[in-house]
Amino acid sequence: MRFATIWGEAVVSGIREIATDIREIAIAPVGRPVARFRPGAHLDIALVIGERPDTRSYSLIGRPQGDGYRIAVKRRSDSRGGSQAMWRLTPGARLSISEPIDGFSLEPGRAAYLLVAGGIGVTPLVGVAEELGQAGADVRLVHTVHDETEAAYGEHLRVCLGERYRLHRSARDGRLDLAGLMASVPEHGVVAVCGPIAMLEGAKRAWAALGRAQTDLRWETFGSSGHLPTDAFNVRLPRLGREILVPASRSLLEALEEAGIEVISDCRRGECGLCAIDVLGCDGEVDHRDVFFSAHQKQEGRKLCACVSRALGTLTIDTAFRPD
Repeated sequence: MRFATIWGEAVVSGIREIATDIREIAIAPVGRPVARFRPGAHLDIALVIGERPDTRSYSLIGRPQGDGYRIAVKRRSDSRGGSQAMWRLTPGARLSISEPIDGFSLEPGRAAYLLVAGGIGVTPLVGVAEELGQAGADVRLVHTVHDETEAAYGEHLRVCLGERYRLHRSARDGRLDLAGLMASVPEHGVVAVCGPIAMLEGAKRAWAALGRAQTDLRWETFGSSGHLPTDAFNVRLPRLGREILVPASRSLLEALEEAGIEVISDCRRGECGLCAIDVLGCDGEVDHRDVFFSAHQKQEGRKLCACVSRALGTLTIDTAFRPD
């Protein structure tokens, strides 16, 4: 369950296309003012996916505005249904949304800031770049995309940062040199990364190799990106004598909850580790999609975050759940 989340009604006040398969959605709260939030905050949005109630988190674009909130959603064929549900929205649609939830802010006064975004991962960094740029901080933003058509908010970021904004087109420029980028950050500088899990893991390896303080590397993940396809898989719980099918459209955590097996959770984004469960075995391969466990812990394979991680084949687990 999510703790201390305040929900309220809202309406979709506008929709516009901002890049290939990326749509900006403006959302206005109903009956309450727009709440103030720190750049990098996100909204939780209640959706119906596959005829079941569900929740998805979306980063807020930019800084607070008087008329509502803005989010951007990439249409993904490999998602668990959230992007398709959001893309079906039309102006005037009613929603239930949370108050803004902070969690990706960067403190002022550091020696330098490097912001690295992969694709739609630029969304939480737009407001961060605006704030730091306006404050005169030494800030750079590198946005890696397949090609220029996917560069959401590129023109806006060029206005904010000028030459300190760099667009990396992997189709033309090849793989982004994360290690080189990290090494260019001066001592006591801060790096913030948002992108797919492979990018985050690469950034963490490069930062650790430099011997920098772990607290000076901040990150946020999509929550659904992984190394393996998002397919259905089976889960066995020997102690409970249960076997459960986890469909491609549901997370392991959701499938367990729907089967009446309670798991303590909070972020549901693979960041807090509260939903970690014991892995007893797997006859296929575990796809760790969290940013909570270290690379060594993932290699050991003793635990996984049920909210985002998946498997190919049959996964055997145990949980703290004890039936009455």
